[in-house]
Amino acid sequence: MGNYYTPKHEPYYDVEGIASWYGDKFHGKPTATGEIYNQYDLTVAHKTLPLNSLLYVTNLENGKSLMLRLNDRGPFIGNRIIDLSSAAAKALGTTEKGLAKVRVQYAGPANKKDIR
Repeated sequence: MGNYYTPKHEPYYDVEGIASWYGDKFHGKPTATGEIYNQYDLTVAHKTLPLNSLLYVTNLENGKSLMLRLNDRGPFIGNRIIDLSSAAAKALGTTEKGLAKVRVQYAGPANKKDIR
């Protein structure tokens, strides 16, 4: 059987770990929220944090930071803690290496204006 992940409410979440990114292969396919994945949107996937949350992500290798909306589940490979959309990966400077050490901080639920 596979691994099971249970969504949970995390009022305080501040974790460092490895981020990866996903793009073309998933572009146009449904996300865990039901919306269609757009690799050009600033979004992120996490295994258990509440969907439609905001996460403040910092690339610890170059200091770049970004507020991202959590709209999908994953990553499900190794010890990675988040999957970035290709736009988010590009903005954070992680596309060349593919993986980056990041800090992820839960910033609360997204406002309706943040949800497309």
